[in-house]
This record gives sequence, C-alpha cells and structure tokens, in this order.
Amino acid sequence: MFRHRVMISAAVVAAAVGFVPVTAQAAPSAGAASAAPTPTPAPAPAKGPSDGTAAAKEAAGKAATQEIAAKTAAAKARASAASGPAARTQQSPYFDVSMGASTSGALSAGLATGVSTDLTYGVVRYDIDWGDGNVTTEFSLVDGLVYADHTYARAGAHTITIKATGPGGETAVTTKTMVVEGSEFTPHAPTRLLDTRDGTGTGTPGGRPVGANGTTRVKIAGSGSIPDGVTAVALNITVTNAATAGHVIAYASGTKRPETSNVNFVKGQTVPNLAIVPVGKDGYVELANRSLGSVDLIADVTGYFSRTAAGGYTSVEPTRLVDTRQGLGASTVAPGPQKTFGVQVAGAVGLPATGVTAVSLNVTVVNPDQAGHLTVFPGGGQAPATSSVNFTAGQTVANAVIVPVGPDGRISIRHASFGYSGVIVDVTGYYGADGEAAYLPVKPERLEDTRTYGWPLAALSYHEEIRWGASGLEALVLNTTVTNTRSAGHLTVAPDPNTQDDYLNGTVERPTPPNTSVLNWTKDTTVANLVQAGTGNNDIVDFWNRGWEPTDLIIDLFGTYNRS
Repeated sequence: MFRHRVMISAAVVAAAVGFVPVTAQAAPSAGAASAAPTPTPAPAPAKGPSDGTAAAKEAAGKAATQEIAAKTAAAKARASAASGPAARTQQSPYFDVSMGASTSGALSAGLATGVSTDLTYGVVRYDIDWGDGNVTTEFSLVDGLVYADHTYARAGAHTITIKATGPGGETAVTTKTMVVEGSEFTPHAPTRLLDTRDGTGTGTPGGRPVGANGTTRVKIAGSGSIPDGVTAVALNITVTNAATAGHVIAYASGTKRPETSNVNFVKGQTVPNLAIVPVGKDGYVELANRSLGSVDLIADVTGYFSRTAAGGYTSVEPTRLVDTRQGLGASTVAPGPQKTFGVQVAGAVGLPATGVTAVSLNVTVVNPDQAGHLTVFPGGGQAPATSSVNFTAGQTVANAVIVPVGPDGRISIRHASFGYSGVIVDVTGYYGADGEAAYLPVKPERLEDTRTYGWPLAALSYHEEIRWGASGLEALVLNTTVTNTRSAGHLTVAPDPNTQDDYLNGTVERPTPPNTSVLNWTKDTTVANLVQAGTGNNDIVDFWNRGWEPTDLIIDLFGTYNRS
C-alpha cells in the first residue's frame, strides 16, 4: 500500500486570520489545463492545543492589568481630593474589579480578572457568569490575577459578568460583551447576484465581459435578504465564454488579492465551482479574471455566514443519496429534457427528520447526451434562474452544492437540457439550529501538492491528512485538485477509521472508501472541486485515487468547522 502523510499542527486549525480561500492554481497547456508546481513549506512540528490560546491569554492579562492600574489611579486621585488626612483615614477601602477578555478559536473566550484595592492581604472570590447559563468560581490573592476560559455551544454575542467578593465582604461587579470568532450559516433562496452576459449585478446596462486581467465586484450585503455584517458567503461561481485559458480569484473587497484561484478554465469552457468567499467590510467580494482574454462570470448565492446564532454545521459520513442510474432516491429513468425531480432530504440516509435548514452535497452529472445544466433548489418552490452544475455532451462532471431545504424536507433538481443525463447526489453534511459547529477561517495553507516532490498519488491508494492535537474539530473546508491525470478516475474523500496512535505505532488497517465521489477526471485534465470533509472521530481525512493510474493531488485548506 502506498500512502502520503502530512502532519499539521492544531495551531493552524485554531488560527483566525481572514476569510481568503486557497485553491489550486492551474496554468493552461496545449489541449488541456495543467497546474504549475508551487513550493510547499515543510510541515510544522506538532504543537500542543494550548498554542492557539497563548496569545489570547496574554492579551486578556495585559488588558486586565491596564484597567486595574487605571482604576487604582482614579481611586487614589479621589482619595487625595478629600479634605484633610482625617477625612481620608475615615474612608472605606476602595474595591473594584476589572476584566480583560479575548476570543480564541471558533467558540471560545478567555479572560483575566483582578481587583484594584488598597487592601494589602486576603483572598478574593470571583464568580464568573459566562452569559450562557454557566457559572464558574475562582479564587486569588488580592494582588493576583485569575485566568479562566470557556467554550460556548453557539456563535454570537455573550455577556460575561464577574462579581468579586473581598476578604471583608466588599463586592464589585463588571460586565463585558464578547462576540466569538465563529460564524453560523443562514440559507438564502438561490439567487443570481452577477451575470456579466446581461449586466446583472454590474451596475451597467447590457452585457459586458470581464476584460483580460480585469476585476468585477459582487454586492453581497443588501442583496436579496442578506444583511450587513456578514463574514462569508456561499457562491457558485461559473466561468463561460472564455477567450483564453486562465483562472478566477474570489476574495474580500478591500483586501489584497491572493495568489490563489477558485475556478480554472480553458478556452471556450463553461465551468463552475462552489466557493465560501470572505466578504469585505463594504459588503462586496471581488472576482478577478486572471487570463489574457475576456471572460463572462456568473455568481449565484445560496447562503451566508455571520457571527450570530443561526445554523450550525454537522458533518456526516459521505453517503450516496441519489443515483438515477440505479433508481436510488429518485426515478429509475434518467432525467429527461427540462424535467424536475424531487429528493427527500430530511430523515434520509441518517439525516434528522426535522430541523435541517440546508444541506452540503456533491452533485454529479453522468454521461449526458446533450449539453445543459442542473439547478438545485429548495423543495416546494419554483426553479430559480441559477445553475449548480454545467455540462457538455458526454461529460461526467461534479460540483459541490450548498442548498436550502424546503419546508417539506425536500430539495428539487431541474435538468435544464434537451437530452437525458444520469444524476448522482452525495451528502456530506447539513446545517440546522441543532448543529454544533461554527465556521472559522484559517490562514490559507496548501496541505499537499504531490508535484513538489514528484511523487503522485498511486492508483487505488490514498493520502491521509492527520490533524494532530485538534480539539472540537468537525470538518475541513478544502479545495481539492487533480492534475497530470493519466487515465480516467475519480476522487473520494472520507474520514479515516484508524486512530492517530495507529499511524504513530504502525498498526494501521487499510480503510475501505465509501461509494461516493468528489470529482471526476479523464486523461490529461486538471479538475478542482470544493469539499467539506468531515474529520470523523479521529481527526483524520483520507483522499482516495479511484483510478487505475497515478495522478497528482493538490489539497488547499481555507476553513474549518469547530464545535464546543
């Protein structure tokens, strides 16, 4: 058995440094897209889970110390202003409490607290109400600081209240409202926010493609029912009418354009890719055309993330929900021209029967006999003017989809083609009020690029990603890319049943991959797709080459889901 191993520290999982997606960048070659190797730094040594909170603890302690000093100085100034030494002697001891607080990770907050007082000895009791029904009690000497931390069950704002009780019964109270770093998901009816072919969302009448190395803006906040202050958005970005090969970069307005890509394309190709894109402070995202020719761009929204309690994420074992070729979950007949069919989501394949607001899917079109597209939308409604997967005759192509679930617990799939196609739907997770995981960006990082050391992923083998020391990890948000393909195949991504100790001790048993797929390829192509990869019970994810020849694999990380 042939495997690749990369060890990633828990500090990477806990970092929150900006919503910038990292994806594989592919440069064109004659007849097909190919990806130019980029240097990959050596993996960082494994670190303990406390590394991600050390800076937050230091910041909280510094803030508390500064506030204590300020309150002490103010109290002394008030005492000095009293009339005469006798009056000052008769005053009660001053006693006040201060707090410094900071956030760490998706759902955690930490604080440091202490008192400003002229008491010189004794013990202070601190009752800390975290604002979610949990109270902890700590003790310290009058001149000491107390450090405490807490993990919340949900994202959003939480008001922390501290009551300090001195050795003589003196009391003081302080409060502070903290907003944790994690974001939860709110589904949005599939809506077209941008279409440069007809001018939708461009602010100009008529269609106008994005020029060579040009950029267009997409208004997020204020579009449809999307409020101000959202942190990220789920966009299906489609490239069409490409004059030359290139790639598109999606990033937050007002930030530096990253040297990454979200959608790769060749001349004349129509290709989509789902992206979870950061939103700028002005409520916009930027789409940059990184090619030497013009291109039309389309952007459809299906939901957004905000630092409020909305819908948390729950990953599931990748499971096939629909395969029209076998009559699984839908009609036994391949969808015909302009046909729509429904799919039961709530209560299916282990999903909850109620409370599912949106679902994370991988949707694949198989052997269509004419070109067209699929539109995935909530059950019980009319098909919107959006697209989820685009295809040409004979092409097998997949795309990740996040789609709201209708009030009937169903989704619908419209087959917008004049021919017949096979349709496959795999489920990887869902959102809902009972979901425990919040979304957290990480510093953009390339986890794997087999081109760097000339060691492609062998046929029918797998590469494992091990998240050493991770705590509360639910899923990884990744962009996976295959390139330099030598024959047809597909990629499967799934949690690994082996433990981390099994890998350390050499007692690994070869896993069995599920009957699902993330992306499909043919010979001499570069294909990318987003995947929300559940990490299972052991924080290990496997990437399987389900083809008969080796292929290069690129894995980019740009976010995690973390639970309490």
